[in-house]
Amino acid sequence: MTDATLRSALEAARSASGPEEHAIEARGLHRTYRGGYRAVRGIDLDVRHGEVFALLGTNGAGKTSTVELLEGLAPPGSGTVRVLGRDPWRERAAVRPRIGVMLQEGGFPSDLTAAETARMWAGCTSGARPVPEALELVGLGHRAGVRVKQLSGGERRRLDLALALLGRPEVLFLDEPTTGLDAEGRRDTWELVRALRDGGTTVLLTTHYLEEAESLADRLAIMHQGLVVTSGTPAEVTAGRPARIRFSLPEEVAPARLPLSLHAAADGRHVEIRTHRLQEDLGALLRWAAEAEVGLQGLDARSASLEEAFLDIAGHAGGGLPGGGAPDLGGTPAHGNGNDNDRTVRAR
Repeated sequence: MTDATLRSALEAARSASGPEEHAIEARGLHRTYRGGYRAVRGIDLDVRHGEVFALLGTNGAGKTSTVELLEGLAPPGSGTVRVLGRDPWRERAAVRPRIGVMLQEGGFPSDLTAAETARMWAGCTSGARPVPEALELVGLGHRAGVRVKQLSGGERRRLDLALALLGRPEVLFLDEPTTGLDAEGRRDTWELVRALRDGGTTVLLTTHYLEEAESLADRLAIMHQGLVVTSGTPAEVTAGRPARIRFSLPEEVAPARLPLSLHAAADGRHVEIRTHRLQEDLGALLRWAAEAEVGLQGLDARSASLEEAFLDIAGHAGGGLPGGGAPDLGGTPAHGNGNDNDRTVRAR
């Protein structure tokens, strides 16, 4: 099936199921585990058709708990979820054939080969693409006859992805898709995700690799303590945060000699300048260094990054927040009615 044919099929399916503005929509979503732990605390999410959306967060932020609700693997304690206009828990028979899910752990029978595993999965999938095609998509064509237990950790992750793609999904959920992959495998997976998006597939992914989110995501949200604390395009999320200039001074040059206008912070010989005027301040620094004949060792200047935004949030996570609230990072947390029910036994 060509990309044009796939896109036409997706558009036809959308028209048949009625118009919906977003591929994924969540409102006031809550999830509480036994013992009263509130993993998801009233979040709103919108994922548009044909975009890559990254859901990020500190450890224990509620990412996986949220994704499981969106996938229809568990019902929310309160709030609503719509995937392709339908409730993925109550209407799973209608939703499941139209989505693909890549979990953190596949749990495949270890004695089956990669091809046998894919054929078994294809037998339970409506309109499955040919198994050799699915394995080639993820770079496992040459390993089709190898038993699962003999695959490397990265190859097993590729097999997870191949199975998620068997049904030509309209919406694809990827939970830590490149964990265990080497650098080449990670880049190949990125290219595949971009190709799927260009073909009309909506992709929601979670990842601990901030470079991955920054490279792939059209939009993203960052979670902390069960809330979405900031969201938008990568550029919007990093906007307003200062750029950074770092370098080391020679032993004989004191940081006090630096121009006062640069507002430099020094730790011994190591200097950091945070600025909203990167070009101007970097120019001033270089002019000073040239005039004073000072070498700036390890000079590194870079604009604000997604890593900066994430570390800002992680810094709040270290000591907790008064009253359990979210840090003020420009996002608008959603609030629910607090009517959460115990649903499952494991929090993530």
